[in-house]
Amino acid sequence: MPESADTNRLPRSMARLDAWANRLFGSRYNPLYQSGTIVVVLWLLLLVTGLWLLLYYRVGAPWRSVAGIAENPWIGGWIRGAHRYGSDAAVVATAVHALRMFLQRRTWGPRTLAWVSGVVLLGVVLVSGWTGFVMVWDWFGRELAVGGARLLDLLPLFSEPIARAFAGDRPVGNAFFFINLFLHVALPLGLGAVFWLHVSRLQRPLLLPPRALGWSVVVAMIALAVVIPAPLPPEADPYRVPSAIPADWFYGFWLPAVDWFGPGSVWAGFALGTIGLILVPWLTRPKVADRPAPSRVDSQLCTGCQQCALDCPFEAITMVTRTDGRAELVARIDPARCVGCGICAASCAPMGVGPEGRTGRDQLRAVEALIDSGRVTGRVVAFGCDRGAAALGVALAVREVEMLAVPCVGNVHTSAIEFLVRAGARLVLVLGCPPRDCWNREGPRWLDERVHHDREAELKARVDRRRVAIAEVDPLDSAAALALMDRLIRERNLDPPVAADRRPALDLECEPVPVEEDR
Repeated sequence: MPESADTNRLPRSMARLDAWANRLFGSRYNPLYQSGTIVVVLWLLLLVTGLWLLLYYRVGAPWRSVAGIAENPWIGGWIRGAHRYGSDAAVVATAVHALRMFLQRRTWGPRTLAWVSGVVLLGVVLVSGWTGFVMVWDWFGRELAVGGARLLDLLPLFSEPIARAFAGDRPVGNAFFFINLFLHVALPLGLGAVFWLHVSRLQRPLLLPPRALGWSVVVAMIALAVVIPAPLPPEADPYRVPSAIPADWFYGFWLPAVDWFGPGSVWAGFALGTIGLILVPWLTRPKVADRPAPSRVDSQLCTGCQQCALDCPFEAITMVTRTDGRAELVARIDPARCVGCGICAASCAPMGVGPEGRTGRDQLRAVEALIDSGRVTGRVVAFGCDRGAAALGVALAVREVEMLAVPCVGNVHTSAIEFLVRAGARLVLVLGCPPRDCWNREGPRWLDERVHHDREAELKARVDRRRVAIAEVDPLDSAAALALMDRLIRERNLDPPVAADRRPALDLECEPVPVEEDR
């Protein structure tokens, strides 16, 4: 089983920020949950504004062409500003996204490729930004060029030190600015290939935030550019050094270290930092005994319906041709891709797939034990994600609410819900994470589809929907969770059922759907 919510939850400071943003924006539009997709929006903004700026940029007069753009009060100034601020925001959003993935331990196992490719993406963004500032050839751009040249001179790549090109004894050639222009255009376009790797192990990757949030990010960058125009330091001139040089520390954070510690130390810092980031998946993976078990398929129960393959968020399930004559197809699971979320278990009507101990049949046995204990009839029973809502178990126990911890609400089989209702539960609550922050990506989505929209394996029409409620909760706000439960009971005016099927016949309810043998 995965680690409990108490040991595998975001640090309280980050969780408090999440709660604050949820109250301010709502969980659907919480920008902290959308940091990864916000990066994509900013990349599109940079692409559009960059193409416009490219029309007016001249390698023969870099600073003057940019100054001409900045002096245009109607369009040039704010487009350049949006491009500049968007590039800074992209670094911030990328850092927030990486920090969340790290703190949530979504870095190891099947997610290793996404993490490592994300490190590469961050490096490409920083190098692309470096070339953009150098292209302007103001004093900050020159400082970046000189610092970069000092770093490159330590590598056995050039016959003579390239830092000499910026000594001031001769003008910097147009070829230098053309190379920077080429890299500044080619690197962002090359991000597409790395980004494909980044999401290649995801089924239905979510690339963009909700439309309202995406446009809000774009408008915010434009508004900031209008209110606070992007600064343009003086043109680089080795004979006229300004008293102060406006710097962008998102891309020039390493410059002071070059002067203080030398290029060799900076290279060592870059190397250690990069190696450390790349090793995160191996350094953060839990012990073998603590890792969630991958799903398995009982081929005797599999009917080849393909629903588990459709629902798997990580494309860990494929359908292959059967050889035993029972049906045309059977599900096969790739353990290297499976994260052990158990979403497939809830998608299987005959309950023939899922992690060991967490299949639909295992859930029904757990429900049977709870029913036999007498803690269901007339009471509220809650399923809670053990990475969040399960932490409310103690608080809910005060209200005599039974909490059943699950690795993901998408793992809850609708038959388990039905049996609880039939056994006399006053209300069955399923308390999950916000859909945009699900550790397993699509758990809340598929749960809602199965309960309310007849997705296989659906909650049967015979189940009283008034006695089933799905909600997202903040595990740090038990008062709000209790208030939510009270409101649901009060609004639905639910009294204990008059009659109930106290003990469902598990063996009869779980009989697999018969399949015709091939003739």
